[in-house]
Amino acid sequence: MSSQVPTSSRTIAEQIASYAETKPNQPAVTCAGETASWAELSAGAAQMAAHFLEAGAVHGDYVTIALPNSVAFVQAALAAWWIGATPVPISSKLPAAERTAIIALAESAVLVTDLEDAAGGGAAVLSLTDLRSDSGRSRARQPAPAPDPVPSPAWKAVGSGGSTGRPKLIVGVQDAAAEAITPIAELLRVPVDSTLLVPGPLSHNAPFIATTFGLLRGNHVVLMPRFDASECLALAELHRVRWMYQVPTMMLRIWRLGEAERTGRDLSSVETVFHMAAPCPPWLKQEWIGWLGAETLMELYAGTEMQGMTVVRGDDWLTHPGTVGQVQLGEMEIRDEDGKPLPPGEIGEIWMRRGADEPIPYRYLGATARSAGENWESLGDNGHFDADGYLFLADRSADMIIVGGSNVYPAEIEAALDEHPAVRSSCVIGLPNEDLGNVPHALVDLLGEASDDELLAWVRQRIAPYKVPKSIERVDQPLRDDAGKVRRSQLRAARLTAPSGG
Repeated sequence: MSSQVPTSSRTIAEQIASYAETKPNQPAVTCAGETASWAELSAGAAQMAAHFLEAGAVHGDYVTIALPNSVAFVQAALAAWWIGATPVPISSKLPAAERTAIIALAESAVLVTDLEDAAGGGAAVLSLTDLRSDSGRSRARQPAPAPDPVPSPAWKAVGSGGSTGRPKLIVGVQDAAAEAITPIAELLRVPVDSTLLVPGPLSHNAPFIATTFGLLRGNHVVLMPRFDASECLALAELHRVRWMYQVPTMMLRIWRLGEAERTGRDLSSVETVFHMAAPCPPWLKQEWIGWLGAETLMELYAGTEMQGMTVVRGDDWLTHPGTVGQVQLGEMEIRDEDGKPLPPGEIGEIWMRRGADEPIPYRYLGATARSAGENWESLGDNGHFDADGYLFLADRSADMIIVGGSNVYPAEIEAALDEHPAVRSSCVIGLPNEDLGNVPHALVDLLGEASDDELLAWVRQRIAPYKVPKSIERVDQPLRDDAGKVRRSQLRAARLTAPSGG
């Protein structure tokens, strides 16, 4: 049975609920051996929505979701849209301090979590035990509501460690109307009434939107509780997956499985592999093109803010090796340090906007955009366009480190290190890593004795696991000048060119 294309009269929740009517018993979401049909997905979301309302959440509120990838995670996000609220997906592994800071930043009405004794930071804490009995029936004292016909005023709010070392939220200000956000799904070649595989964490923007887009277009979305290269291929084969999300770290781990395991899986159903979140090594992309075909490989460059976006298909990439594509959404311009536009071939800072008269598609909570008037904004990336309008990225002008597709800001790690009583100052840089692309490397100037294990244990209590430095280096000279400035690019260059690598 063919699904209806979303219409302007439907919210996200109403669109999902419509599938519960038209194909109730077909699979909607699968994760870790659990599959929810469209009827079960919709009923579970309605039950959660009743709990949210009972806890005091109202239209326009934020609902923070701290769950691992699961059917319940998807139901919680849907339940937020169900009552006209905005979901705030965060990692369930965040330290309590970071989780509480994000909740406070959003002034969330509800925290949904499976963590024991989780502090809500002002939000009402709802555990999965509270939300679902063993039989899946609601324990709420009021009946499950129908979806609010007025869409949420912002359809998502994604957390990010800010360049200041403090959390920030990037709020997608398009309302949660199905038609408002599905045009981007078409750019991403998301199919209709098929199957998607999303192996990334839903607490991150790209997996979250891929899952949302997939469901809105009536697809069965297969999630992974955590990425495993062999299991990823097994799921793609088992479910006859048509569209698959990847980041270069995943692609590398799959490639390292070896030819026998890769070719031993039937991936003939896969029509699109969309990779994003970090630059892909050209050799690895070339290998995947040779394996699955040039028309299958797709790449996207954009920020969570989505001021603009480029897309490139593998066959275009082969004629412009290294490109991230042509602009498909919004406008982009390369400028020099004085803000003057640069001609093709010259590297400068990438500036983006939806259009001179188009509204900015997001807002920050806890941060301020780098802007230049007329809606132009920069994420701090550098690059150049060629004569054909293909964008090529260069090193970032900002200090952000991309670790396996996740954005890591040195200031956040440094803030955690500097809290240790033995640390005088610290500096964190990114060093190349074959598996993750880059990993944090910490330089520390110590006042007293502290082992690497002690410092790392200290940091793990304060920041998420993927942000913890992979190595520590001691220095005996000040890392910052009298103005508190540090030249990370010079420190990194010195370590990249040192004969020993240290």
